[in-house]
Amino acid sequence: MSHHEAAESDVSHFIRDIIREDLATGKHTRIATRFPPEPNGYLHIGHAKSICLNFGMALEFGGTCNLRMDDTNPTKENVEYVESIQRDVRWLGFDWGDRLFFASDYFGKLYNYAEDLIRMGKAYVCSLSAEEIREYRGTLTEPGKNSPYRDRSVEENLDLFRRMRAGEFEDGSMVLRAKIDMASSNITMRDPTLYRIRRAHHHRTGDAWCMYPMYDFAHGLSDALEGITHSLCTLEFENNRPLYDWFVSQVEVPSRPRQIEFARLELTYTVMSKRKLLRLVEEGLVSGWDDPRMPTIAGMRRRGFTPASLRNFSERIGVAKRNSTVDVAMLEHALREDLNATTPRVMAVLDPIRVVIENYPEGQFEELEAPYHPEDPAMGSRKVPFSRELYIEREDFMEDPPKKFFRLAPGREVRLRYAYYITCKEVVKDAEGRIIELICTYDPASRGGTADGRKVKATLHWVSAPHAIPAEVRLYDRLFTVPDPEGDKDKDFTAFLNPESLKTIVGYVEPALSNAAPEYRVQFERIGYFVADQLDTRPNKPVFNRIIGLRDTWAKVASKEE
Repeated sequence: MSHHEAAESDVSHFIRDIIREDLATGKHTRIATRFPPEPNGYLHIGHAKSICLNFGMALEFGGTCNLRMDDTNPTKENVEYVESIQRDVRWLGFDWGDRLFFASDYFGKLYNYAEDLIRMGKAYVCSLSAEEIREYRGTLTEPGKNSPYRDRSVEENLDLFRRMRAGEFEDGSMVLRAKIDMASSNITMRDPTLYRIRRAHHHRTGDAWCMYPMYDFAHGLSDALEGITHSLCTLEFENNRPLYDWFVSQVEVPSRPRQIEFARLELTYTVMSKRKLLRLVEEGLVSGWDDPRMPTIAGMRRRGFTPASLRNFSERIGVAKRNSTVDVAMLEHALREDLNATTPRVMAVLDPIRVVIENYPEGQFEELEAPYHPEDPAMGSRKVPFSRELYIEREDFMEDPPKKFFRLAPGREVRLRYAYYITCKEVVKDAEGRIIELICTYDPASRGGTADGRKVKATLHWVSAPHAIPAEVRLYDRLFTVPDPEGDKDKDFTAFLNPESLKTIVGYVEPALSNAAPEYRVQFERIGYFVADQLDTRPNKPVFNRIIGLRDTWAKVASKEE
């Protein structure tokens, strides 16, 4: 069943339960959610969880999910981020239809709501500096103090606010604040700022505004204007919920959404802060937001992750009320599970040693039939050329092997995948003593199977040297060397960057991959999963990124936890 079919999941969680209850009691007859990113960076795996939750709940219960850009801070936002967000949500498999919105769509209405609050005596223009506002706010144990400007008349506040709008005052000289309660035990209720003057060019409204609404003011009212029923957000907004409710209860809005908080995703070996990811990009520590080592959706896509693996991972980790850190091995397990079922198998040799089969006729070659997937005949097969000269992996040969080494060695016979048995007769070395070539013989009667019932203990992958396609292969690994790169307060997180996170080599792939399309995923037999790079791969010049190795460590992680 596809994730688009509105079927209830077997895995329940508290948000799913709340929605079921709201529909059962008739509180709502339809469900409307939204995914509201700020376009100030690329989305990451944490956002993927939120996307899957918001769009997933809408799909499951036959509702709608809006995509809304929270573009209230023009100094950090731009069109590149807006476009990347849409690309990422689509790639994950979700569609907002004609419901793409921007907080800036509501700037006029939000301004009018602010004037309504002023008229009701519930908002005032404050001329304290940002630093003074902080001092007056108080602490967790001490109440705040009222601003000396708190009792300005409605007329004065309206006049000042309109002049703020008209651009009469300097940036930072005054703000509009809500008049709530400076002694509240919840600091967010201590007369929060609604508008600040900021002369910044906006990517959609240009220079029409010289002041912009704050997130807390714009967010809840945007939800209300869009008829959102369930406003799902992460736990750091829990303290802001009374403020969210206050705004939508004070003014005339078409609906009253309910804010529900859930635990954000934290992953081992990963940094999730957009600010820190931006630093990695700006300081050139990665090649960009879509660097395949980045936890951004764009980076994971370029690395070769599948949308299904991210959706399955998001469903599996569930939705909790308490923050916790998920082992990245669980994400890798979801990825391997999907790739194992969906990717064709091919042969590639990444560290080649030449094999010459001396009893195979010179100048001759043959084509062997090889299936793309042992358990999925529907994937079909391809022809693999076999000739007198081959490449095998250097690590598949040892001149003086230990007891447990069953691969190729002098005098030993092994099977070549889909091909013949070969026996090593002679080792050729260069002047420095490095092995450069193996002279072998083959048994013509052993094609594609066993020979006279002889048993061999190893099957090796290989490519035909004259037919092999050279490929740039980028061997990616985890970006950080420690599970919690942000955990050491004495060191900057960049101190834990993994110097081995990228190695680039030239390997050889079979001819079937010469024209691999960008984002074509394969398993290199016995090596790992790889993807043709989204940007750099070209016909007859393939570039492959390692997605992940074959070995799944998740089983070990699970057994430790039991």
